Amino acid sequence: MSNPVIVVHYHELWLKGGNRRFFLGKLFTALRLALQGIPVERIEQPGDRFLIRFGEGAPVEEAVQRVKRVFGIAYYALARPVERSMEAICTAAWDEIRGERFSTFAVRATRSDKSFPRSSMQIESEVGRFLLEKLRAEGRDVRVKLNVPDLTCRIEITPGPALVYAKKLPGAGGLSPNTAGRMACLLSGGFDSSVAAYHMMKRGANLTFIHFYGTGSRPGESSVHVANRLVRQLTPYQNRSRLYRVPFEVIQREIVRFAPEDYRILLYRRMMLRISEAIARRDRSLALVTGDSLAQVASQTLRNLVAVDAAATMPVFRPLIGTDKNDILATAKEIGTYEISSEPFHDCCPVFMPRNPALHATPAELNEGESKLDITGLITMGLKGATIEKFKYAGGIVEATEPKSFFRPDNQQIAVA
Repeated sequence: MSNPVIVVHYHELWLKGGNRRFFLGKLFTALRLALQGIPVERIEQPGDRFLIRFGEGAPVEEAVQRVKRVFGIAYYALARPVERSMEAICTAAWDEIRGERFSTFAVRATRSDKSFPRSSMQIESEVGRFLLEKLRAEGRDVRVKLNVPDLTCRIEITPGPALVYAKKLPGAGGLSPNTAGRMACLLSGGFDSSVAAYHMMKRGANLTFIHFYGTGSRPGESSVHVANRLVRQLTPYQNRSRLYRVPFEVIQREIVRFAPEDYRILLYRRMMLRISEAIARRDRSLALVTGDSLAQVASQTLRNLVAVDAAATMPVFRPLIGTDKNDILATAKEIGTYEISSEPFHDCCPVFMPRNPALHATPAELNEGESKLDITGLITMGLKGATIEKFKYAGGIVEATEPKSFFRPDNQQIAVA
């Protein structure tokens, strides 16, 4: 195909009314960033779609793969732009379908520019008749089928060129990146939290990631290498990310030393929420995100979730709360985090696992259980040991800075908030 373009159709941005310009601007920015390093002549907006025109020698297939990961897109296609004449449209339609294998086909036309002299139905009829005659002349046994054909040749009449394509590709859906505000996601290294992050980014949230880890630094010991790879895999969906890494084993030992055994896991989680809130405030995040799924494990019963949340002052979002584990794993495979989370690593939560973890704790019981702990001191301890790593998606690759210390003396007021 010579001089192809990618035509991009929005997802639910149609519903945004007076705010549509804001969402479209964010989608335009996301497309531009996703295509960095690829010769793009320009990105146009003829009617209610984006049109990506490429420069000489552009790797179009690579561009198609990058666009696939941009949120806010309902569907997209590699299209042939032609002049707005029926002769040019028919010729382009034939060039588009002649190499495909199919038994039934249909032609579908839309007009965002109503000044074109033929209606959608007239375009479909004329192009369909032309294609059928061409196919029959080549001896191919095909017929027109308007309901669920093997192949659909699509024609869009825009205020600019006419667009012709036969392969409609599903987009990532959701809302344009970075349109819904900033949140902080507790990223464990397992399957659930990365899928939860994906779902929130799909709704336009910009996520900061917080990972709590135990001792060990080699693969199979620490979970840091898994968290790092997960953030690398997720960053293209929002272009930039921050990963805060918090050493947690010393804090766990304090909880084991002073708190009742059956409440350990729940008190671990309370401390994680408190430390995450301190980091989130510094990062100007408005809420926390976790990968909890109702009753999946002992700490995720309804009563336990309520008791743990009582320690938080920020809202805690749980996008997977009603999601089946098999559905979570299917999404992990789809977005490329499954293999990463399948790697062996040392998860800090099961450390010092209680023999009989509490199933139905109350906020009052957990308050009593941690009454001997220096809460403020443990929060400060977590912040002092925390490091931050920044990720940036550009030119089709994710680059990361070297980790550096998060804690500064002026963070003292954050620790006790």
